Amino acid sequence: MRSWVKILVIDDESSITGALQVILEEQGYVVQTAASMLEASRLLQGRAFDLVFTDLRLPDTNGLEVLNHIKAENPDTEVILMTAHGSLDIAISAIKRGAYYYVEKPFTPDEIVMLTERALQFAGIKQENRVLKSTLGGEKEAYGMIGSSQQMRQIYETIRATAPSEASVLIEGESGTGKELIATAVHLQSKRASRPFIRINCAAFPPDLIESELFGYKRGAFTGADRDKRGLIEAAATGTLLLDEIAEMPIHLQAKLLRVLQERKIRRLGDEQEIQVDFRLVSSTNRDTRQAAREGLFREDLYFRISTVKITVPPLRERPEDVLPLADHFLHRYVEKYQKQIRNISQPALSLLTRYDWPGNIRELESVIERAVLFCQGDQLTVESLPEHLSPAASGQVKCLIPPHLTLEEIEREAIAQTLERTGGNIKKTAQLLDVHRPTLYRKLKRFKLINIDSGADSLIDSGADSIQGHTDAS
Repeated sequence: MRSWVKILVIDDESSITGALQVILEEQGYVVQTAASMLEASRLLQGRAFDLVFTDLRLPDTNGLEVLNHIKAENPDTEVILMTAHGSLDIAISAIKRGAYYYVEKPFTPDEIVMLTERALQFAGIKQENRVLKSTLGGEKEAYGMIGSSQQMRQIYETIRATAPSEASVLIEGESGTGKELIATAVHLQSKRASRPFIRINCAAFPPDLIESELFGYKRGAFTGADRDKRGLIEAAATGTLLLDEIAEMPIHLQAKLLRVLQERKIRRLGDEQEIQVDFRLVSSTNRDTRQAAREGLFREDLYFRISTVKITVPPLRERPEDVLPLADHFLHRYVEKYQKQIRNISQPALSLLTRYDWPGNIRELESVIERAVLFCQGDQLTVESLPEHLSPAASGQVKCLIPPHLTLEEIEREAIAQTLERTGGNIKKTAQLLDVHRPTLYRKLKRFKLINIDSGADSLIDSGADSIQGHTDAS
């Protein structure tokens, strides 16, 4: 469901525009094409595109003019340049002027899909950062992140203090905790914010490919190297380089990276000439890099070089107070996206969200809320809209928060009350979780005054009703 994303492809070769249209429409995007800048100008007038793919050489203009025109019409539109051999210098210059990145011809469908997703994600981060900064003005919103826990406030303070510097930053945390968002905030709050922000996932490339991606190569350096290729370190010139999952980088390549960080020079594969480079390094990993260094899996000298500033992102289960504002943020995002009339999240559903451990962290929470919005039929997101795996019954675990110094009877009442709240008042699920018969549970509910018992109470018990919504004692 990506039909709200509009993409424009500009190229005078119909084979290129046709291929891109097929690739992108298969992903659910809305795609329009143009064979010249004149034709593209008509499409750009009065409508906003989220992303533009454009060839650097068109019949009626050059690549930089294409970029300038697109950015003048809509500064929020991201631009990916398509280049042939011999035009990389222009591509790098365009990136410095605001283009997102470039793709070399011939390209693969996977390259196009990956670059599209990355560019749209980056555009979304920038938009959220700008809107939140202007409308809310609070500390946490200024960085495009949600959360007011003590751990997150400390992260905001670290970003504020260190982003303007040139210090290398290492971000550690479990998958899905928002490490790339923090890296983006560091870049956007730095003096290099208007310069390239180049990202590479060290775990996504085979060991023999990541080196050429980082450092580039000269023609003839190895079999298949039929042209010169700039590396991503060069592409990040004057900007920021994010090395995601840096702990997965091969040891021999760690030594080369250390030398680059010390001397600020690189050498392409197969080349004898060194090239001066100017970039800021931000690294991220879901591993304990210090422990990996102790175990000999990561160079200790590189660890100290990349961790001048170290940010440890806590998992969502360690900051439950951030779950509700995050859930509300995602609710509004997907209500708008899917044109739903959902006003808020019900209290039982909120309780379930805060008690869940979130092994997938923020990424999992976003996915859960999006799914719930899709399935919700009313104007309030309820427990029934949430996936079953959030229920403690799915894992066979029932976690109750029992205050100290209670009697056994008080502990029993608290366990029943919390389980009942967790299931949204569902008697059947509550009885299953507590491993008691439903008639027994009804009698305990009556004894503990957890249900308003009236003349119809006996019929409720006899009928084995599944829910006591509306009968729960508010006190």
